[in-house]
Amino acid sequence: MATNNRIVQQSPTLEKIQPSVGQSFTMKQFQSGENNAEAFWHFHPELEIAYISNGNGKRHVGNHLSYYQGGDLIFIGPNLPHYGFTDRFTGSGSEIIIQMKAEFLGENFFDLPEMTSVKNLFKRSVAGISFYGNTKTQVGERLQNMFHMSTFERVIEFLKVLQILSTSKEYQMLNVEKVNLMVNKQDSDRINKIYKYVRKNFNMEEIPLQQMADLVNMTVPSFCRYFKKHTNKTFTQFVNEYRIVHATKLLHETDLPISEICFESGFNNFSHFNRHFKKVTDKSPSEYRKELDTSEIIE
Repeated sequence: MATNNRIVQQSPTLEKIQPSVGQSFTMKQFQSGENNAEAFWHFHPELEIAYISNGNGKRHVGNHLSYYQGGDLIFIGPNLPHYGFTDRFTGSGSEIIIQMKAEFLGENFFDLPEMTSVKNLFKRSVAGISFYGNTKTQVGERLQNMFHMSTFERVIEFLKVLQILSTSKEYQMLNVEKVNLMVNKQDSDRINKIYKYVRKNFNMEEIPLQQMADLVNMTVPSFCRYFKKHTNKTFTQFVNEYRIVHATKLLHETDLPISEICFESGFNNFSHFNRHFKKVTDKSPSEYRKELDTSEIIE
């Protein structure tokens, strides 16, 4: 199957996905260097599997923010808002995306008793799932091999992939909080503007609420209520979490002093940085780095 370039949309709401002629699901591959330079906030009724072979990046799925290292394997349920997963600031390997409707093999196919575990996987995916360990390695290899198969062989192999994922114990549920899905274009445009601005400017010392309110043509009180309603977080909480995720990325990828990481991540007060880091990760930055050093020695 030919490699495709990802289309960047400026004002995304519903991403429309159409399988290729003669296929029941969509499968695309993006090689290193082709990853999305401008990730966008979007959702779609299709389920999605995203496999990043290597590299590091940030996950933003629903209300969940986190950092991954050494690639990732994510299963996203229908209508769960998310960003693309490759990070334009960090080199990544190839990325494989599979998107399909829950009934892609027929309306009642997954009601068969043999498909019970896969059907349960689909139900769990509404919160977003990240797989790791041998599951990620095994599934990644199978997904890469699928590009060299006939359409019939590809369907059989994909069922094997779903079976592996449905019985794996090597996973983390991502979005445990309720996601307030926005299907209104104006709402989606607003949230996209906000997230896009934060992604580009999170390392500023301050992002004034008035500036954000002006960005989406709202008063400050209206903006605060609006953001909390749609994300279950205050704007300040969201920005601080995004900064902490970036700090964990720097702890993984650089030897910068922790004090410098504090300021590189947008905090202007070291004690404030330490407090928020521990709140998000349950560890201090120094404890987090020490564990990283220990794990490298073990490996």
